[in-house]
Amino acid sequence: MNLFERLSADDYEQVAFNHHKASGLRSIVAIHSTALGPALGGTRFYPYGSEEAALTDVLRLAKGMTYKAAAAGLDLGGGKAVIIGDPVRDRTEELVRAHGRFIDTLGGRYITAEDVGTTRADMDLIRRETRWVTGVSPSYGGSDDPSPATAYGVLHGLRAVAVELWGSDDLSGRRFAVQGAGKVGLSLVGHLVQAGASVVGADVDRTALARAVEEFGIETTDPAGIHAVGCDVFVPCALGGILNDETIPQLRCAAVGGAANNQLLAPEHGKLLAEAGILYAPDFVINAGGIFHNVGREALGWGDEEVETALRGIGDTLTEIYERSERDGISTGRAADDLVAARLA
Repeated sequence: MNLFERLSADDYEQVAFNHHKASGLRSIVAIHSTALGPALGGTRFYPYGSEEAALTDVLRLAKGMTYKAAAAGLDLGGGKAVIIGDPVRDRTEELVRAHGRFIDTLGGRYITAEDVGTTRADMDLIRRETRWVTGVSPSYGGSDDPSPATAYGVLHGLRAVAVELWGSDDLSGRRFAVQGAGKVGLSLVGHLVQAGASVVGADVDRTALARAVEEFGIETTDPAGIHAVGCDVFVPCALGGILNDETIPQLRCAAVGGAANNQLLAPEHGKLLAEAGILYAPDFVINAGGIFHNVGREALGWGDEEVETALRGIGDTLTEIYERSERDGISTGRAADDLVAARLA
């Protein structure tokens, strides 16, 4: 399939390829939809194995952001950016600021934020080149790192999962297998432990996992097998595509819900989860806390109370999706997609 066929298949509006020779920047910005407003989505800095892999990822992530904003009830579209490279080895001020200048050329059609491999310091550098960025330091008028809010929103989503499965939002005594101990995963582990849950974690980054063990005393396991650990809920908080033909038959859990984007490798995998009797919390619903934090505070003037209300609402949205799924006899993924389609229409 050629590029324009790929864009047409999922109705993407725009893809921009950016190159800055002096800094070595190679980046892609994908805008999926601006039907509800400017496209919001973070910049991911990652050592992709190929340009094709980078393009596939940015397209999937941008579409996911459209769904996330729509399901959250925000007047925003979906977009994403990726920088091809190793953030440890390749990150320089010149490169990050060049990326900011390219974002500025889009004239506000795309608003960026933190994602895997980028930091608040990067957002501050981008802010020096364009105003189309969220999650910058308070000194720049920003709302700071959205990761804690994302984790707190996932917690409320997991409580809704518990109500659906066991009739109570009490997480004490439940076992959670958390894949990924990065900024969001670590914060979520803390919430789960505080709620009295048992946690087993895994991360390819041994330093990140060691920090989770030191701070919260969790069990650990091999990252390659975390999805197959016996638990009540599998919690993906790393990269996407973890739910696929190979992994779904290996799951030993009652539910899946976490902060990772694009957890389903393909839409049909939501149906496979349902057929396996595993309750799925659609990722673009349960992981929306970060945009409530950034957009709510920076664009809508929300305070702590309004952000808290929005984060708790993630659980309400999941409950609505579960009711729609049961009523219509469809998977929870399909029910969430229908909710979004209605709003986009």
